[in-house]
Amino acid sequence: MASALDDDEIDNDDYYSLLNVRREATQEELKAAYRRLCMLYHPDKHRDPELKRQAEQLFNLVHQAYEVLSDPQARAIYDIYGKRGLDVEGWEVVERKRTPAEIREEYERLQKEREERRLQQRTNPKGTISVGIDATDLFDRYEEDYEDMVGGGIPHVEINKMHISQSIEAPLTTTDTAILSGSLSTHNGNGGGNINLALRRVTSAKGWGELEFGAGDTHGPLFGMKIFRNLTPRCFVTAQCGLQFSSRGVRPGVTTVLARHLDKNTMGYLQWRWGIQSSMNTSIVRDTKSSHFTFAMQLGIPHSFLMLSYQYKFQDEDQTKIKGSVKSGFFGTVVEYGAERKISRHSVLGATVSVGVPQGVSLKIKLNRASQTYFFPIHLTDQLLPSAVFYATVGPLVFYLAIQRLIIRPYVRLIILNAWYGKFVTDNSKKHERAKVIDVTVPLQCLVKDSKLILTEATKSGLPGFYDPCVGEEKSLKVLYQFRGVMHQVLSGDMEALRIPKQSHRIDADT
Repeated sequence: MASALDDDEIDNDDYYSLLNVRREATQEELKAAYRRLCMLYHPDKHRDPELKRQAEQLFNLVHQAYEVLSDPQARAIYDIYGKRGLDVEGWEVVERKRTPAEIREEYERLQKEREERRLQQRTNPKGTISVGIDATDLFDRYEEDYEDMVGGGIPHVEINKMHISQSIEAPLTTTDTAILSGSLSTHNGNGGGNINLALRRVTSAKGWGELEFGAGDTHGPLFGMKIFRNLTPRCFVTAQCGLQFSSRGVRPGVTTVLARHLDKNTMGYLQWRWGIQSSMNTSIVRDTKSSHFTFAMQLGIPHSFLMLSYQYKFQDEDQTKIKGSVKSGFFGTVVEYGAERKISRHSVLGATVSVGVPQGVSLKIKLNRASQTYFFPIHLTDQLLPSAVFYATVGPLVFYLAIQRLIIRPYVRLIILNAWYGKFVTDNSKKHERAKVIDVTVPLQCLVKDSKLILTEATKSGLPGFYDPCVGEEKSLKVLYQFRGVMHQVLSGDMEALRIPKQSHRIDADT
């Protein structure tokens, strides 16, 4: 029996060899081989501990091989790509493929998506594009001063500043990472840029250190060092020092932050900064599932202030948030309020109105797209004008609703026009038989999320709003739907996975 359990020469990745069958084996041959090997390698048949261990290992390998080869789709994938093809995520939500060409196409798509996710996680690219717009001519102009000028009746709106920054990480070893970043800025025709290189090393499970080198024509060469350390499970400290070289000489700077978990959802921070703008700052941040609260106080040169902000998180699919804040100090007082909402799987759109003395009124629009941020601060007026506040508040809201209702939803939205579930009669020789179907249009539309419908491999009679109209008979789901203004149709078996919208479901207008 020991020789029968000797698996040194067995290729664990060759499922056909494990079952001792030919590659063209039928389902009956697979089942017979599986039953014979299960009886041979069942762990309960062996008393010797070593033989029992080997038997258990082979028993699990045989079971794994049979699970793959007894599934037509998994077997087709295995025959083309081997075991590595089965490790690709996403097979469980795609439709059953019938030909090797279709399987190869689906595998390449899933493999590409996995490589993109892996690259994203390794490099962690981040970027910001900020475009400042001066629109004060809309509210601060005097009409009589422009009456005699050509084009004087048209308000002048211009872009007066722009900032672009990008960073990327490159893992060197399991503990070392290089971070490359750069930025370009321009303001009223004057601009410059800089590039930075940081080398970070994880010294232990409790901390890491970082060296930073920078150069550019805006601030000059830079050398800095940063250290992070967990003091206790509830407390950590960050220390940062740097030397900024410029035409005015060397400017040193030191920043230290001490943070502590006050409770499950609350953090407290103490910050001390010495250098060009010395200050002491303390803040309390509370973040829960439904809200985010921040209180901060700073004493420093040249700015001292008190700040209070609150954000409410709606528990909806679009992750809507509304926020407001008040900040008052030596520079004046600023009140901000706004909202943000998820507009797609990877995009979040937000707008904030800023009203302050002496800053005036501004509208800030921000779009987060994956790891990229697009920021558009629009300065409306230097004065506190009710008309500017009104248009800054109502304008973006009306524009968003109009675009959403008139363009985005009708064009992108997936609409289930008709859906039937049950037994369909398609064979002319069975015209005398009666179709047994139910209308599931409304229940199926309720399952649509983000203009997508994904049904896994299971009987559809268990879906909400469905029932079995013909118990024991073969059933299908027929769906007629509209996506991007185009009609689509698909017929899916009861146990088949279904994913819509798909271009292959498109109904040709010429037919």
